[in-house]
Order: sequence, then C-alpha cells, then structure tokens
Amino acid sequence: MFVQRRVVRATKQLTHAVVMEKLQVENGSIFQITDMGCSIGPNTFISVKNIVESVELKFKLINMTQKKHIQVLFNDHAYNDFNTLFASLPSDKSYYAHAAIGSFYDRVFPDKSIHIVNCSYGLHFLSRVPNNVENRESLAWNKGKVYYSHSKEDVISEYSKQYEKDMECFLNARAQEVVTGGLVFITVPARPNGTPHSKVIYNMLADILGSCFLHLVKQGDIEEEEVDTFNIPVYITSPIEVEEAIKRNGSFSIEKLEILSKETSPINGLIAKDASVHIRAITEGLIEEKFGTKILDKLFQLHKQKLEDAYLDLISGEAISLFIALKRKTNL
Repeated sequence: MFVQRRVVRATKQLTHAVVMEKLQVENGSIFQITDMGCSIGPNTFISVKNIVESVELKFKLINMTQKKHIQVLFNDHAYNDFNTLFASLPSDKSYYAHAAIGSFYDRVFPDKSIHIVNCSYGLHFLSRVPNNVENRESLAWNKGKVYYSHSKEDVISEYSKQYEKDMECFLNARAQEVVTGGLVFITVPARPNGTPHSKVIYNMLADILGSCFLHLVKQGDIEEEEVDTFNIPVYITSPIEVEEAIKRNGSFSIEKLEILSKETSPINGLIAKDASVHIRAITEGLIEEKFGTKILDKLFQLHKQKLEDAYLDLISGEAISLFIALKRKTNL
C-alpha cells in the first residue's frame, strides 16, 4: 500500500546505518533474511532490496574471504498468494528466494538460523480478536461497535492486553530463531505517547467505518447481531508500549527506536477515496468472511462519503510510524 511504501522509503537510511554499525557476521556460506508478513509485494521487495544492499556492502567492508549466499525467506500465512509474489520477483535480485509459511506470532524457522528479520507494517494486526469483546456476559462486550478506540475502557484494555500477549509471542519466537548478534527490524503505525486512541488518524478511519456498519443496520442490509459479533483485530501501539514489551521479553537490545516524521501519516495528501481504499485493503477479507461480498461496495462507498464529510476532523488527528531496530543478545 502507498502508506507502507512511504514508510519503507523513510527507513532506508536507518536500516542501512544499523546494518553497518551493529550486524555481527558469522562464519558460514549462507546468510538468511526473512521478511515477515510479506503479503504479495511490491513493498516487500523494496524492503528486502534495501536490506540486501546494506548487507552486501557490509560484507565488502569487512573484507570477507568466504563467499556468502544470501537467502531471503518471504513469510506469510498459507492463504497468502505466493504465486503472485514470486511471479513479481525482481529480475535483477542478488538473492535466493523461498516461501516460509506460518504466523509470525509462532515459530517459523529452526533455532539460530536467521540473521536479519524484517517486519514492516504487520504487528498492528492482532493474532485474534480479544475473547471478551464479543462475550455478552463480559464488561468488555463491544456492543454496537466494530473497533476499540471509541469504546469503553474495558474494551480498550482487552485490546491492549492482546497486543502485549502477541508481542511477547513474536519476540519469543524470534529470540529462538535469530542468531546471536542478529538483527530484527520492525516498523509499525503508532500513536504518540499519551495520545488517546480516539484521536489517532488510523483509528478515526476505522471508527468511521464502524458508523457505516450501523447505517447498513438501519437500512436493513445487515443484522445488528452480526455487527455485535464483529470486531477488527488491529491495535495501534505507542512508543512506550513497544519499549516496555521489548524490555519485558529481555532477549533483545534496542539499538534504535525512532519516531518517523508525520509525513508518513496516511492522511497527509490523501483524498477520501484513497483513505477508504487503504482501510478496505486492511479489512475487506475480514468483512467478507463475516458478511459475505454483498455489502462491500455499498459499505465502502458510504465510508468514502463519510470521510469527505469528516476531513477537517481527520487532519487534526495524530499519526506516527515507529522504526525499531533490535539486536539479539548473547544467551546467558
């Protein structure tokens, strides 16, 4: 997506600097990089190209005598269209390409087999909708809403706890897979520390989508019960939450945690149509699974109209992206 592409370009120099300064190169003929949550490109190829070029330069600078073969493992769920991904591989690539199927919240690779992990705009997707937000008996039941940011504190808390669990799973899995001295690059959409969830641009776009569902309920296109049992499993974190999650895990040192400029915000320079396309790309599969295809076009046409009406509110919202570079600590 266009938002992610801007972020990938914004992190190129940051990634390069960390590889040059922090990467420890081991003996061995194979150097393995994984792009986790790769989707179908082309952003994954831009990220990988940036990393591979930096690694190749690092090899030259340390005067390596042994030739190293770079292998890139493109990771995503089994339902990802890997055929489209691999049909689009750059013809001038200088690496071997393979698919690696599985959730990045679980183990995907053997112990100590990966030298660099890249995960760009993936970790805001939760592994699941928090249980209690769809439980009628729970204080966190998210009745009448499909997202958390304008909901009561119990709902927000459930989303936050699910994010903490997921981050721990991600970091635990990578701690076992990444070699000592290996690097993990993470880029995520985020909100500034202390910013209410309801004032974050990404969340405002999703909240407006929620109001569109209620509009369709009033028109009789869908049932209220369906909306009450549908929630979008996305959580927008903050720098302090990310830092705390990494420190709790304890397996990685934070080499860089940088807030990218607000130019990476999805609303700067966007028209309502583009913003609606952005949200549709994120949520369409989930909506189709729950409601089928019959409401999609009507839902997102309404979403575009509502975004046009809310434009002045949207540009006053907050949005940042975070770039995090981690280094695998020596095992104690």
